[in-house]
Amino acid sequence: MKYLIAGLGNIGDEYTNTRHNIGFMILDAWAQASNVFFSQDRHAFVAEIKTRGRTFILIKPTTYMNLSGKAVHYWLQKENIPLERLLVVTDDLALPFGKIRIRMKGSDGGHNGLKSINELLQSTEYSRLRFGIGSEFSKGHQVDYVLGKWDAEEQKNLTTRIEKVIESILSFGTIGVEKTMTNFNSK
Repeated sequence: MKYLIAGLGNIGDEYTNTRHNIGFMILDAWAQASNVFFSQDRHAFVAEIKTRGRTFILIKPTTYMNLSGKAVHYWLQKENIPLERLLVVTDDLALPFGKIRIRMKGSDGGHNGLKSINELLQSTEYSRLRFGIGSEFSKGHQVDYVLGKWDAEEQKNLTTRIEKVIESILSFGTIGVEKTMTNFNSK
């Protein structure tokens, strides 16, 4: 059984280790822990992890955040993966740092990556995992905050939070989104 896990972010050194790139960071950590490597393919860097009788196709779109839907749409079709086995991993300003919120469907919540995916899939009926990046910025500085690097306190706690997200992705693929929501949304 195949699953598509799309970690959202922006390509380029200037975006490495920024809050907006948490989707890339989570997939990079999982790939590294699994001794697999990403290779560049059409619209994305792609890696494959086989575990627990499941195949997880990990993609990091090379289309930039605002056009993420192009990569997600392409890889769903290429791998013949149904929408219910898609999980999009992204940042969320509305959640405190490190909080995980998994939903089976929903709006883009003002997130341009999700907006692009919704438009290209012509659906909001796919699972998404939002990783809280907090909202510790002054008025008018949202872009600087989102595209900023993690502060020292966040950096200290990031590894354990990313490990929890990887657990939740494995759970999504093995026990389903509803039980995963119950097990991880409150943590």
